[in-house]
Amino acid sequence: MKRMGILWVVLLGLGQPAWGAENLRESAVTAMEKATRFFTQEIATQGGYLWVYRKDLSMRQGEEVATPSMIWVQPPGTPAVGMVFLEAFEATGDDRYLEAAKQAAHALAWGQLASGGWDYRVDFDPAKSKEWYYRRDVEAGEKQKGKRRNRTTLDDDNTQSALRLLMRVDKALGFQDATVRQAVQYGLDALLRAQYSNGAWPQRFEEAPNPGLFPVRKARYPESWSWTYPQERYYTYYTFNDNTIADVIETMVEAYHTYSDTTYLAAAKRGGTFIILAQMPEPQPGWAQQYNEQMEPVWARRFEPPSVTGGESFGVMRALLDLYVETGEERFRAPVLKALAWLRRSLLPDGRLARFYELKTNKPLYFTKEYVLTYSDADMPTHYAFKVSGESRIEGVQAYYDRIAEAGRESVLKEKWNRDPGRVDSERVKEVIDALDEEGRWVEKGWLWHPENHQERVETEVISCRTFNRNLRLLSRYVNSQK
Repeated sequence: MKRMGILWVVLLGLGQPAWGAENLRESAVTAMEKATRFFTQEIATQGGYLWVYRKDLSMRQGEEVATPSMIWVQPPGTPAVGMVFLEAFEATGDDRYLEAAKQAAHALAWGQLASGGWDYRVDFDPAKSKEWYYRRDVEAGEKQKGKRRNRTTLDDDNTQSALRLLMRVDKALGFQDATVRQAVQYGLDALLRAQYSNGAWPQRFEEAPNPGLFPVRKARYPESWSWTYPQERYYTYYTFNDNTIADVIETMVEAYHTYSDTTYLAAAKRGGTFIILAQMPEPQPGWAQQYNEQMEPVWARRFEPPSVTGGESFGVMRALLDLYVETGEERFRAPVLKALAWLRRSLLPDGRLARFYELKTNKPLYFTKEYVLTYSDADMPTHYAFKVSGESRIEGVQAYYDRIAEAGRESVLKEKWNRDPGRVDSERVKEVIDALDEEGRWVEKGWLWHPENHQERVETEVISCRTFNRNLRLLSRYVNSQK
């Protein structure tokens, strides 16, 4: 028995790595190389990525069912994957990661629309690609889009994330890659043109707005509003939904830092001016998801009513504090405490917040599964967060506000752009390395829309870009922290 016990200990020792700091770093580097090789050689389409793939790659999707010729722009798709390749490059200095990020940037440049930004997807199929009107079509002399799609989407950090990747790749390549540089400049110019005279941006656009149609006004409550969904187009509304304007401001600030051009900082500050204008009067000094040209909260989709939001107000406050850190202008910090006070008094009994609060009364609003607006939370649809985290997010913004006050904005600004990897949990690093299979995949259980019946979901083993991004980022930060 004693000899068997010794043999078992020896076998265990052979089967497990000796996780010293140096060995763990080497194992992390090896795992990064292996996972990246699989993703770039087996998953990528023309250098770009979707969201989720079946293990055997027979099914794939972005937010919707996709084909092998498609990539997705909206995170966690192509720009998000490209970003983690850049982090891997910064951690290791290995040009293979920079090349992978460059390929992702080139895929985005190929799919850039004539309007300046991106649709949610890019399709490299020669026939299908003709459904869009691209920048390269304009540069080739085509002046009429006809029936082709040309709507730039700012929803869900779509165009903004593409531009941030392109800017970072541009910088990493020493501003010498013409394909990347031209796409960046064209896209940033389009965002500048699309900005309304009050500093806001719409959810989507095709051309520059007519200033006369969008006067500068302060937010106000409408005299009345309908509880019934009006089915109106909402793309041109001033939009905070899904952090649209906050993401554009972040992109403009990064453009300023990347190119040292104050034009972009000025645009970001105009965006902050709009946020100040858009703060609702008492008794609800938060923000709506979207406003019409009269600066009144309005409907968007059938489950997004005129209201003050306990959701997007957090992204708005962080954008204001970021602008204060960048500029030192007190006007950007001033609205935050009043908004936090409103959020604290709006907390639900369980410490969460409603996504929507009725105008003036501040009663929480919900929907039934039949999309009837109601005060009751008893029959809510499950596809949308009608309740969101409250106490923790309030304290998070308060902590950011206090840290700026205590450390000084210059110190916080330096921390922001230093991108220190910080402390990384080595136990989590080990788990991620151990979870990688022999082919370089992180395989997990997941759901995919059925390719023929898009209302039916199939549970299967999948390869997820979100998981890849999270794991490669963790490994990169660990490797970086061990330099």
